[in-house]
Amino acid sequence: MTSGTGTIALTEGGFDEAVVAHPQLVVDFWAPWCGPCRALAPVLDEVAREEAGRVVVGKVNVDEQPALAGRFGVRSIPTLIFFKEGQVVDTVTGAIPKAEIAKRIDALRG
Repeated sequence: MTSGTGTIALTEGGFDEAVVAHPQLVVDFWAPWCGPCRALAPVLDEVAREEAGRVVVGKVNVDEQPALAGRFGVRSIPTLIFFKEGQVVDTVTGAIPKAEIAKRIDALRG
């Protein structure tokens, strides 16, 4: 499901299909009550728009999808997990700057 921001909402039911369907995927594990998550959200929306067609940004609400958070060992939010060709290639926790996200996305292409 695509939001108006260019990100896609991911659930346990469609997660594996999304990882397969999108060769370069960044997944944001977040929650609405999380201040750093709210600070990072507009940055990720911007990245999703700028990288449209190359990288997909997915969002997993950990309150609604606790099994997915557990599956990937997410203990702190926000956590970004970077997938390439279905495999986890990078993980970062915390509200990082856009430049750092861009650097990690560039590494996905490498």
